[in-house]
Amino acid sequence: MSDHVIPAPQVHVIPTSSGGTFPVRRVYCIGRNFAAHAVEMGHDPNREPPFFFQKNPDNLDASGEFPYPPHSADVHHELELLVGLKSGGTNIPVDKALDHVWGYGVSLDMTRRDLQGEAKKMGRPWEIGKAFERSGPVGPLLPVSEVGHPDHGRIALAVNGDVRQEGDLNQMIWKVPEMISYLSEYFELRAGDVIMAGTPSGVNAVQRGDTMEASIEGVGSLTVKVV
Repeated sequence: MSDHVIPAPQVHVIPTSSGGTFPVRRVYCIGRNFAAHAVEMGHDPNREPPFFFQKNPDNLDASGEFPYPPHSADVHHELELLVGLKSGGTNIPVDKALDHVWGYGVSLDMTRRDLQGEAKKMGRPWEIGKAFERSGPVGPLLPVSEVGHPDHGRIALAVNGDVRQEGDLNQMIWKVPEMISYLSEYFELRAGDVIMAGTPSGVNAVQRGDTMEASIEGVGSLTVKVV
């Protein structure tokens, strides 16, 4: 018999290529991690200390559909490498960071850009623009045993067949081991934590009825319909 005073929320999971599921604990998202994207958002592309914001575990959605959210008329796609951790800790050295990775996947950080812009102007947190329902479409996680640790390769997104975002994983300002090490200085990382590793340039608006096709070389592809 449970001592909970309300029903316990379900553990949120995302699929893996093996058919099992990966339980998600926290979602860390790095901002402006590709130089060209930093420029298009009006920022200096030079290497500066990384910064992170968070989505909620149940924002991640593997249904293949993205419901256009309320209170926005400017919703943008941001294609990102997803990193899933199998273990964690604090103050993890860079040269040991990849030992904590279970696998990688393809994800989208969908953004209510107009609401995010208003929050920026007022110096407020970004969650209203970033952490809304089903704002993180994801494909299956692939284990390191299948894909290794991808540090280069084409990353691209097309909308209705037109390529909008295109880059290479080697263009990330902060690499995966550095992100893990940096986060572990401020948070205790644990199994089930995921990191969305930043987006290349070309972010733009989507409309209901659009089809987004995302791919990361060596990791996989993801097709999502805006409904």
